[in-house]
Order: sequence, then C-alpha cells, then structure tokens
Amino acid sequence: MNIGFVGAGGIGSFYSGLLTRAGHAVLLLARGEHLAAIRAKGLEVRTPTEAFSVAVNATDDSTALADCEYVFVAVKGYSLAEVAPTLVAAAAKGAAIIPLLNGVAIPEQLMAFGVPRTAIIGGLATVSLFRTAPGLVEQKSPFNRVVLGELNKSHSDRTTRLIDALAAVGVEARASDDIMLDLWRKFAFIVPITVGCGLSRQPAGRVLANPNGRALFAGALREIVAVSRTTASPLSDADEARLRDELFALQPSMRPSFLVDLMAGGRTEVDSLAGTVSRLGKEHGVPTPIHDVATAAFEVASQPAE
Repeated sequence: MNIGFVGAGGIGSFYSGLLTRAGHAVLLLARGEHLAAIRAKGLEVRTPTEAFSVAVNATDDSTALADCEYVFVAVKGYSLAEVAPTLVAAAAKGAAIIPLLNGVAIPEQLMAFGVPRTAIIGGLATVSLFRTAPGLVEQKSPFNRVVLGELNKSHSDRTTRLIDALAAVGVEARASDDIMLDLWRKFAFIVPITVGCGLSRQPAGRVLANPNGRALFAGALREIVAVSRTTASPLSDADEARLRDELFALQPSMRPSFLVDLMAGGRTEVDSLAGTVSRLGKEHGVPTPIHDVATAAFEVASQPAE
C-alpha cells in the first residue's frame, strides 16, 4: 500500500516507522533537523517493548504525495490551513484523507478547504507519542489504538484494508459504526482536561484535589455533552457518566500537551478544542460559559508578545 503522512511529529513519525518496517511504501512529509536526521541515519522508534531503526522515505516535497492511496494528516489543528492545498491535491488524485487531529470539526474544515467529503475517512488515535529528538520517536503509553470510519457510517473496503494494515503492525485498530460519535467521546474527554489544567496551569492531580477543580472538569464535560446533542452524533447520559469517572480517575501527574504548549508560550489548539465548544454553543443557542471564558483566556495567553 502507498501511504503518506503529512506531519512528522509523534503520530506521523511513529506510524510511518511501523508501516515502513512492514514493507509498505510510506512517504513522510517532514522538514528541518528531523528530515535531515531521518535521511542520514533512518528513523529510530522506541516502544515499551522494543526499539528499532528503519529507513523511512522522508521528503519536504509535498507533490510526492500524488501517488499515495491514503494520506494521514497528523499536524496540529492550527497548521491545517497550511497543509490544506497538499491534501486537496492528493484527494484530487484519488487519495483517501485520514485526519488524526484532535477535534470534532476537522472533517468540516477539510471540506471548507476543498477536500471532497467522499475522500475523507474519519479517524482518531489514542496513544502517547513524542518526537523526543531529531530522528527519534517514542511511545510512552502501554496502549496504541486507532479507530477509523466512513463519515456516512458505511463499511468500506478502503477502510477495512487500512485497518488490517495497522493491525498487522501491532496497532489495536478497529472500524467504527459512527466515527463522529467516537470523535465526540474522545473530544469530551480531552477538552475538560485542557480547560481545567490550562486555566489553573496545574497537572490533573492538583485540579482534582480541589472540589472546585473537580466541578470545573464536570461542568466542562456537561457543556460538551449539551453541544453534542445538537449534532447527529449526540453523547448519551451513560457516555457522560463514564467520561466523568474517567476524568476523575486521571493520573495526578498527567499534563496535557495543550498545557505544555501554553506554558511554553507557543501556539495552542484552542480553536480546535475549547474554541470549538464555544463556537458551536453560540451557533446552536447552547450556553457554554466555561468554554467561553477558557477560550478568551487561552487566546490572550497565546498572543505573541509585542
């Protein structure tokens, strides 16, 4: 299979390494020191059970993706507009586009940029991956899960083939009967963490140790559930109860990548996360005061210094 990756961070590098080692024709769109390191010595992949190096085909030439059957999108949400022309061109050549970004509005954003809806396969990855040095990617979590599904809820050969390829390299991959619902479930888990930890500038344990912190997590979750119920893939009461239990059981040391980015003074995915809840709430008349405040605060904090 010819598989491309746009975005050479943790996700793009890790899965390109696994699939290359299995013999697939993989192309990783990369740049800078990471690209130079891969070209010089290959990509080093470390997991909880093994470490290996593999000669991944990496390039900074986006036109090389033209022959790919599948193109995974693994950039941050704020970089989507930058890579959109590459994805539109690949889709025009027949590639299936699979975004693995955080957020529930990514398919709509891709379509707004010009990617046909029929070209998109919804997807999400649940795994902790870090590009820790040029040419090196590490899996920190014991789990490694990918869920894929057609936006129209059908089962297709193209999705089945890709799931089989991922499963063959050790990924816990499955097809979804409703990928948007699965995306909402992940979204409703990660966004309260970014809100609570981001506003407090503290890891999850410090937030959960405070009754008001726990109420902040639960309130953010409640707003997301309410917004989801204006869509075709609403979260249920059972979903909310399960997600609340999972939020309250977070490891005390857990720091979301959003908090790391925020504290570093760099760009954040505020638009894809809290900002999406706030925007959809306004569009559908659903009050989202927690996310409105969080979005405003994060936007101010993320502004470059004059």
